[in-house]
Amino acid sequence: MKVLVVDDEALARDRLRRLLSRMAPDVRCLESEDGMQALQAVSEESPDVVLLDIRMPGMDGIEVAAQLDDLPNPPAVIFCTAYDDHALEALQHQVVAYLLKPVREAELARALENAGRVNRVQLASLRAGPESGARTHITSPSHRGVDSLSLDSIRCFIAEDKYVTAYSPENSLVIPDSLKELEAELEATFLRVHRNALVSLQHVRRLSRSAEGWVVELEGVALSPQVSRRHLKAAKDRLKQR
Repeated sequence: MKVLVVDDEALARDRLRRLLSRMAPDVRCLESEDGMQALQAVSEESPDVVLLDIRMPGMDGIEVAAQLDDLPNPPAVIFCTAYDDHALEALQHQVVAYLLKPVREAELARALENAGRVNRVQLASLRAGPESGARTHITSPSHRGVDSLSLDSIRCFIAEDKYVTAYSPENSLVIPDSLKELEAELEATFLRVHRNALVSLQHVRRLSRSAEGWVVELEGVALSPQVSRRHLKAAKDRLKQR
């Protein structure tokens, strides 16, 4: 495996390099101290994984990740940062993991394992799912690596601000997908009931009235997404066909 460490602080690069040499002696470690150097190194060396700082002078890590997204065969990206206020923005780039400094050896090992198993090209295949063409899980990067929820367990998707959250009885997961993309992909099993909500048809208990209007009651979660007037008739018709 070839790993590119990108950080404007030499001490931070040294620490990651030492962790890598101790964990995986066979790894070839490359270094860049800013975003432009990182893009050049990716172009020349084609690393398998990029350990990428976010706050750097000039081009920051988010910008680097955005440019890597456009490559035909991009490397896996693991963000390593001292700040946790970019985690949601990082979701837009489908990173393999988001690690907070000081990076712990166990977390880095887990992230590299995920990078080897689910690199950027493989992640696209994972999103495509099995041969049927439909994915079975929703995935999202986290400090643990890649978190996922099975589609069968998801009760609804709710859009808030610029991000979408998937809700199941046991968990919730902020994901990089947009509601528009999810609706187009999952129209056979999920129903649009509001501009900010998709609900799982198999988990709808009923439509009911509330003080705010019509809502969808879902099995296993207390959350009851509102049904807009625009979507009410279509929702009623679709639910009758189940």
